[in-house]
Amino acid sequence: MADPADQREQKYRQYHPYQSIYDVPINNLYNLPTSPEILFDEEAAKTRRSWGENIQYYTGSGYLAGSILGGAKGSLEGLRAAEAGDTFKLRLNRVLNSGGQVGRRFGNSFGVVGLIFAGLESGLYHYRDTDDVLNSVLAGLGTGALYRAAKGPRSAAIAGAVGGITAAMAVAGKHAVKRYVPI
Repeated sequence: MADPADQREQKYRQYHPYQSIYDVPINNLYNLPTSPEILFDEEAAKTRRSWGENIQYYTGSGYLAGSILGGAKGSLEGLRAAEAGDTFKLRLNRVLNSGGQVGRRFGNSFGVVGLIFAGLESGLYHYRDTDDVLNSVLAGLGTGALYRAAKGPRSAAIAGAVGGITAAMAVAGKHAVKRYVPI
C-alpha cells in the first residue's frame, strides 16, 4: 500500500520562488524592445522635452562637463606647482586640492550657463510657439550676454556674440551628426 505522503507529493509541487528565473530561455533575456516604452498616449505625441526636463538636462550636463574639465585643469596646475623637495604625499595632496577647487568652480560656472540657456530656450519656445534653430541661437546669445552683464555692456555684447555663435555651431554639428553618421 502506498504511503499517503508520497501521493501528496505527486499531487502538489513544492513552492520555489525563483523557478520562473531558471525556466526562462536565454533568448528571452536579451530580446528587448527597440521602441520607447510609453505609459500614456500623451507622452508619445510629445516631440521635445518639457521645460523642467530641459533645465535639468542642460544644468546637469554643464555641471558635469565643467567639473571634469576643471578637475583636469586643476590637476595639471597642481602638478606644475610641485616643488623639488616635496614628498609624494604632499604632491598628491596638492594635485587633489587644486583639481577639486578648480573643478568645483568650473562646474558651478558651466551649470549656471546651462541653467540660463535652458530657461531662455524654453521661454523662446513658449513665446514663439515653434521649435527651430533660431530659438537655440537666440538663447545662446542671451545666455552669453546675461552671464557677462555684470562686467559691462561691451563684455556682455562680446559674450552674447560668442554664445550665439557657439549655439549655432552646436546645432549645426548636431544636424551634421544626424545626417552623416550612421547610428
